Amino acid sequence: MNNKLLIIGASGHGKVVADIALRMKKWQTIAFLDDDHSIKSSMGLEVIGTSNDASSYLNECDFFVGVGNNETRQRIHESLNKAGANIPVLIHPHAIIGSQVDIGGGTVVMAGVIINCCTKISKGCIINTGATIDHDNYIREYVHISPGVNLAGSVVVGGKSWIGIGSSISNNVNITSECQVGAGSVVVKDITEPGVYVGVPVRRI
Repeated sequence: MNNKLLIIGASGHGKVVADIALRMKKWQTIAFLDDDHSIKSSMGLEVIGTSNDASSYLNECDFFVGVGNNETRQRIHESLNKAGANIPVLIHPHAIIGSQVDIGGGTVVMAGVIINCCTKISKGCIINTGATIDHDNYIREYVHISPGVNLAGSVVVGGKSWIGIGSSISNNVNITSECQVGAGSVVVKDITEPGVYVGVPVRRI
């Protein structure tokens, strides 16, 4: 671990990531990289370059990808990982993490989240504000669990899926990769085909 943290992405999601990093009090210096040259600072923190400058800081900084889009986050994260960057886990001090919970690098766990025991969350995920994830869940790589989502026990969410705000997933449900579940939806049985799903219970559209 380094005493400096660089966050790639200084817009909405990046701001929340920075706020969590500040509250964790693990880094002496936190700054941003952003490809929008008009952004000079965010959250009172300086934007010191673009994402192309990341390689210049590999030996002195930890890195975190503060980008909400799953595919973009994956691309940047994997590029940093290949370059040997140290990519930490960010957990808000007001999140509750149970026993035997495994969280992969580059995942952010936001305020009010509850993750119960024996759950695995892979790299590069977003577990957003107030979400609850019960026991024995498996959240695969680069998933976004939106604010207020509730996952019951033994749920599997496939890679790069996005579970919309306020959705609920019943216990023992498997959701395949690259799915989008609309806001307020309810999933009561397995989703086996990628696509967009909405409704109570969900249907594919």
